[in-house]
Amino acid sequence: MSTSMPKMKTHKGAQKRFKITATGKVMRMKGQKSHLRRRKPSRAKHQYDKSLPMSPSLASHVKDLLPFGLPK
Repeated sequence: MSTSMPKMKTHKGAQKRFKITATGKVMRMKGQKSHLRRRKPSRAKHQYDKSLPMSPSLASHVKDLLPFGLPK
């Protein structure tokens, strides 16, 4: 009986929050979206609708959580 390594699994919370681009950058969305009702709707929409690249030091941790890279 041989013992094998356990299967690598994608962290589902990280999969919902981060995207990996084709060039390997990790993109994130801004936080605090639940507090949008305090701002003007048009301003808030423009402020929070873009994804931003993560810092390289934190991106390496996210890449460990997403071993298969781009979700299909």
